[in-house]
Amino acid sequence: MLQRDGIKVAALLLAGGRGTRAGSGQPKQYRAIGDRSVLRRALDCFVASPFVDIVRVVIHPDDYELYEEATSGLKIAEPVHGGSERHLSALNGLESLVAEAPDYVLIHDAARPFVSPELIEGVISALDDAPGAIPALPVSDTLKRVAPTDLAIVETVDRGGIWRAQTPQGFHFNAILDAHRSRESELPTDDAAVFERAGMTVAVTEGDEQNIKVTSPKDFELAARMLWNTRVQTRIGSGFDVHKLGPGDGVMLCGVDIPCDLTLIGHSDADVALHALTDALLGALGAGDIGQHFPPSDPQWKGAASHLFVEAAAEHVRQAGGLISNIDVTIIGERPKVGPHREQMRANIARLLSISPQQVNVKATTTERLGFAGRGEGLAAQAVVSIELPVR
Repeated sequence: MLQRDGIKVAALLLAGGRGTRAGSGQPKQYRAIGDRSVLRRALDCFVASPFVDIVRVVIHPDDYELYEEATSGLKIAEPVHGGSERHLSALNGLESLVAEAPDYVLIHDAARPFVSPELIEGVISALDDAPGAIPALPVSDTLKRVAPTDLAIVETVDRGGIWRAQTPQGFHFNAILDAHRSRESELPTDDAAVFERAGMTVAVTEGDEQNIKVTSPKDFELAARMLWNTRVQTRIGSGFDVHKLGPGDGVMLCGVDIPCDLTLIGHSDADVALHALTDALLGALGAGDIGQHFPPSDPQWKGAASHLFVEAAAEHVRQAGGLISNIDVTIIGERPKVGPHREQMRANIARLLSISPQQVNVKATTTERLGFAGRGEGLAAQAVVSIELPVR
């Protein structure tokens, strides 16, 4: 686990609500904004943070399949079931962390998908000097108290010192756990309120206007516009790999085992196409090459399936906030014939990267019997990848 000066930090994402105001019939935290669900976007921020050691989601008991789909590929703690009210879900989540004994805990509404790394770091840093801390924004609009019956204005409320609370809200773990365990009968609207009523101090850090809470259909429209308005840059990566051919019973290409009286020889399963693709993905990020991440000197990669390398490289793209635009793979050699397996290869790559097969191209060529590939001594592959990265 990553440590910050010996401080262990856990993050709880509360995703047990029904989200009925958002429409669609599906809990809002599992609805998509762009290519990812609301929950996945929120989770990605915490998983990518070097200051967070444990990430756990509190879910509704009926939502396990939705949760599994939303968190596919993430290495996070097993979820815990929530309660009938938000504060009970928070308590269940806190109780589930007792054995982990974190020093700090961040409690975040899963319906806030655009939490930034700076916001997370700011709350954690504030906990060095206070037992609780929340991000918040000062209210700039004039506030009116309105009668619930006829919606007439009753009074103008002084906005001085009024701030809008956001999440993640951070606390010293034992203190917030005790506060929730001894909570009074009234229902709090957030965890800071529980902490305040227990007589504890809560500091305020700078919030973020982008850290919206998705509640209504209009909020989903706003979230989509926020994505489109994000400045992006196109990054291109290329990869190339070569492996020897030897006697065998099949050649692995693009994760497809092609029957053949040959096999590719290498430390892993020697899938030249997926190795080239891994390098291309890493190259587009400026993140080195396959040898740095999966050195052949490391025995754990002996005989490993190459899809593991591709999935890891794709995870680097995702953690950087990137989207894969398209893939173009070229396999170079005389045998085996790629044509009969092309569509399966495209589909397999698309599945590994969670993109459409229409974004993947696989082709093959020979070297007119020139060189090692032409003599049937080995196969080569090259890959070109295009990704879109947000401009930080």
